[in-house]
Amino acid sequence: MKLASHYNKVTIVVTLSVLIVGAIIYYLAINHIAKTLLDDHLSEEVSEVVGYVNLNKQLPKQVDFDEDQTKFSKLNNRRVPTRFYDTTYSNPKLVGERAGRAVEGTITFNGEFYKFNITISKESTQYLVQIIATITLLLVIGLFIVLFLANRYILGDLWKPFYKILGQLKVFNISEAVPFDPIKSKVDEFKELNEAVHLMANRVKGDYQNLKHFTENASHEMLTPLSVITSKLDTFIQDDTLRQEQFEQIQDIYSAAGKLSRLNQSLLLLVKIENDLITDTDELHLQELLLEKQRQFQELLSSREITVKTVLTPKELTVSKYLIDILLNNLFSNAIRHNGNKGIINIELTNARLVFQNSGNGNPLDPQTIFNRFQKGNNSDGAGLGLTIVKNICSVYGWTLEYKYSDSLHTFTIVF
Repeated sequence: MKLASHYNKVTIVVTLSVLIVGAIIYYLAINHIAKTLLDDHLSEEVSEVVGYVNLNKQLPKQVDFDEDQTKFSKLNNRRVPTRFYDTTYSNPKLVGERAGRAVEGTITFNGEFYKFNITISKESTQYLVQIIATITLLLVIGLFIVLFLANRYILGDLWKPFYKILGQLKVFNISEAVPFDPIKSKVDEFKELNEAVHLMANRVKGDYQNLKHFTENASHEMLTPLSVITSKLDTFIQDDTLRQEQFEQIQDIYSAAGKLSRLNQSLLLLVKIENDLITDTDELHLQELLLEKQRQFQELLSSREITVKTVLTPKELTVSKYLIDILLNNLFSNAIRHNGNKGIINIELTNARLVFQNSGNGNPLDPQTIFNRFQKGNNSDGAGLGLTIVKNICSVYGWTLEYKYSDSLHTFTIVF
């Protein structure tokens, strides 16, 4: 959920809760005030009755008007405490019971106790309370709507600079010299964020350029002495006066120099892949590339009597031919290098996946570390970067690389 949505949710919930609680308290307060006014009116009626009795020395006649009713009844030497209460009464002009407010108590006349009961209508007061409650409810709903629209549109415009910065970060490419577009905002935090992003981007691009130049220069400078060493070793190997022991030592040096050269090229390739420096694309038929790569490795396959079985479905990809060639080369090399003599390799290509299976060492590999750099088997003479390169190429195109071991076969699956 977006930050603005969280803010809107909290604001609306809190505001609505406060408004509802406030409306309930307001309704109860208005209802209490209306009831107090009715009780005051009833108290005045009682005072008038007492005044009439004291003045005229007789009970007033019982009255039964539409909305006011007064009744007297004689008590047997006991007093009734004065109390106010809600009740209902009948209006002769209307059908049904009506809501009313009543008071009862005791009045003394000629040494005897009489209970009086005065009832007045509370419909006008209820109507007033309902009008006030309706107005309050409409104000709450109106305020809620205004708050919702304000959060949705006014605050939405307020967050536009943030989303602009976020959009530029999403398309930020460290290898491109495209600058960030400046944003205009009245919010100090967004201004500071914009400045921080600009500083970060410039610093990262500078570090990247320095690293790129260092990597390219280091790779170039390493290739030159390696070429010299290899050239000199070629000359030594052709010397017929070398003893067998010297020849073997030179062969070891020659092999180490070749391994160092391949390691240098692999590391440089990883840097290029991880930083998206290889951007060429072509429409390629993967099944044809697989068959071509199989022909290139046919001599090595034949020398080790490895049987290759293929089930290939036509599959087109828009990718870098250079990267796909490296990917297939590493998959074939891995399947051959870690296979046994007279082993098997199964290759299956469908529209959804590419599967390489090979026999070999009966022990399964660790799927958690197999794609890490410099991870290799005990008997491997490689640099331990082949599967890492394959993994990174798959990541460039959003493919998934999986490994599993079953039925004495190591299986590598690329899911497109």
